[in-house]
Amino acid sequence: MREDDPLLSVSDLRMHFPVREGLLLRTARFNRAVDGVSFDIAPGETLGLVGESGCGKSTLGRCIARLYRPTAGNVTFAGTDITHLRGRALMPYRRDIQMIFQDPMESLNARHTVGDILEEPLIVQKVGTRAERAARVRDLLDIVGLPARSASRYPFEFSGGQRQRIGIARAIALNPRLVICDEPVSALDVSIQSQILNLLVDLQREFGLAYLFIAHDLAVVKHISDRIAIMYLGRIVETADSEDVYAHPEHPYTQSLISAIPIPDPHRRAERIVLAGDVPSPIDPPSGCAFHPRCPRVMDTCKRVRPALAQSDQGHEVACHLGAEEPGS
Repeated sequence: MREDDPLLSVSDLRMHFPVREGLLLRTARFNRAVDGVSFDIAPGETLGLVGESGCGKSTLGRCIARLYRPTAGNVTFAGTDITHLRGRALMPYRRDIQMIFQDPMESLNARHTVGDILEEPLIVQKVGTRAERAARVRDLLDIVGLPARSASRYPFEFSGGQRQRIGIARAIALNPRLVICDEPVSALDVSIQSQILNLLVDLQREFGLAYLFIAHDLAVVKHISDRIAIMYLGRIVETADSEDVYAHPEHPYTQSLISAIPIPDPHRRAERIVLAGDVPSPIDPPSGCAFHPRCPRVMDTCKRVRPALAQSDQGHEVACHLGAEEPGS
C-alpha cells in the first residue's frame, strides 16, 4: 500500500436480501438494501454517510466490517481485497476495522462487567498476558473519560452517554485503523451528543483513525466529517467536501435535506423543500432515477434512465440528469 492509496476502497458494492414468499418460502424477489455503492476513504479521513432511515446506510457499514457477506462488488482494505475472506484469513482485518453501534445497551453484553467486555477482543485476538490486558482495560477507560472502577460494574449501571463511551473504548481496544460509527449519537440526549462527537474527534487526532460516520442528521455529520456522501435507496447520489455540500448542494435530495436543518436565528426563515410521498421500497424500486417519484424537478428522462455518479461543474460527484457531466465529456 502506497502513501497516496486509500485505506478503504468500496467498488460497486451490493447487498441483496432474498424475500421468500408462498407456501414453500421460495425466493421470489430481493430487497436491494445496497445497490451499487463506490467510494474511498483515505487514512485519517472522516467520510460522513447520510440518508433517511431505510436507505441502506447501516447495511453498507456491516458489509464493510464483514458482518454481512456482500452479494457483489468489492471491499479493499489497505490494498487487500477482503470481500471473500473467511475464518483465519479475515482475523487480522477484524483488528483493523471496528464498529461503534447506535444503541450501546443493545451492543453491550448485560451479563458481563465492563472489564470483561473490554478484555474480550484482546482475548479473541490473543493480545497480551492477563496482567497486560487488565492494564489495557484501565487505559481504555481513562482514554474515554471513565474511572478505573468502572471495570467491575455492569452496563445497566451507566447512563446512555457513559455506555456509548464504553462502546467506543471497545472499538479502539485493538488499535484499529478504521472505525465505522453507525449512528453513534442518535440514541443520546442532545446535551450528550456533542461530548461524544468531541471525544471521537480527539481520538482521531490522537490515534490517526479513519471514520465512516453514518447518520441521518446532516447537522451532526457536519461537525465531524471531511467529506459527505448522500445515500438514497441503496445508492449514493452526491459526494463532496463537507463545506461544499452545505454551501452548494446539487442533487435535489441533498437540497431537501439541507433545507430541513434548523437555523439558530429567530430572524431568519429557511425555505423548506418538502418532498412528496414516501421513500420507495427497495424490494420494488422505481425505474430510472430512484428519486424521481419525489423529485420537484423531475424530467421525462429521469423516469427512464438511471443517472450515473459523475463529476459536476462544481466538483461534486452527483447522480442527477440536471447538472452532472457525463464521464468522458
